[in-house]
Amino acid sequence: PEAQWADWAWQFRNRIDDIEAARGCFSLSAEEQKALVQTRPKFRFGITPYYALLANRTDPDCPMRRQMIPRPDEARVSPGELRDPLGEEPREVVPHLVHRYPDRVLLLVTDRCPVYCRFCTRRRVVGSRERQAPRAELRAALDYVRARPRIREVILSGGDALMVGDRTLGEVLQSIRTIDHVDIVRIATRMPVTCPMRITDALVERLAPWAPIYVMTHFNHPAELTASAAAALAKLVDAGIVVYNQSVLLRGVNDDEAVIRELNRGLVKLRATPYYLHQCDVAEGIEHFRTSLSKGLEIVDRLRGHTSGLMVPQLCVDVPGGLGKVTVLPEWIVERSATHTRFRTYTGEVADYPEPTR
Repeated sequence: PEAQWADWAWQFRNRIDDIEAARGCFSLSAEEQKALVQTRPKFRFGITPYYALLANRTDPDCPMRRQMIPRPDEARVSPGELRDPLGEEPREVVPHLVHRYPDRVLLLVTDRCPVYCRFCTRRRVVGSRERQAPRAELRAALDYVRARPRIREVILSGGDALMVGDRTLGEVLQSIRTIDHVDIVRIATRMPVTCPMRITDALVERLAPWAPIYVMTHFNHPAELTASAAAALAKLVDAGIVVYNQSVLLRGVNDDEAVIRELNRGLVKLRATPYYLHQCDVAEGIEHFRTSLSKGLEIVDRLRGHTSGLMVPQLCVDVPGGLGKVTVLPEWIVERSATHTRFRTYTGEVADYPEPTR
């Protein structure tokens, strides 16, 4: 019934989360069936019914399906892959709080997700216990923030930050807003993508009083921009919540300029800003998703000038070991001298920009 389908808690309770349920939704290939068995001890499997319907039922190479169902490659650890590629564990200053940058912290409020994406970078902890952080530990984490005026921003993540109930989320936001030196609150969530029913009027009413709130969501493919996703984004934006999108560049999913252009055009129409195009991290078991860095540079190069700058994300690499993010640009400078800089434009032509004479 529609009322149940539109209930995010129903979507979560009825996840496709074992091989028999997956067989009921997909014509699984032999490789997929093997992978579902091999990867079960390594990383949880789970898909909301809503998200499962976005995938092709019979084609294992469907870009959506590749994000949902494991491949045998996921059971292998390749050279250079890391259990903790972002170096979060040595920077976890109190339970659930990672302090990696001087002015911001990452508060991991839960390890649960509505869908366990096969390219997850935090797979070492995500879905391991399926619980939210205890309230006492959340208070201790915020006490750490309160004692350090240099911290200006708190990022709520997980798991998926919106797996936390409305009441608890409201309490956390209220507590953060009692800390005078915190200016910005970000909420990292894939709910508008994987379970847009979560973006209810009641949730938005909980978020709106604590502005400015920035929601960082995670659309990877145009097929995810459904009418339900559009309605969820509209609720957030209409309430004054700023929405940014961070895509991950994934082989066989979106490693194509036309796909990224269509995705970002759709996001801008829905008032969500394309922010980052992430180079896939070096987490264990996901090398089959990774592209060369040159592929990401090629995509950004082909977007620049050929589409609105509003639709061109920054290509971002999270340097392994927790050393921070760097953004990478195509090479548009052809030559530099004391008198001029020569640029290559989006058309392939070159022109000189003169240096000032004094």
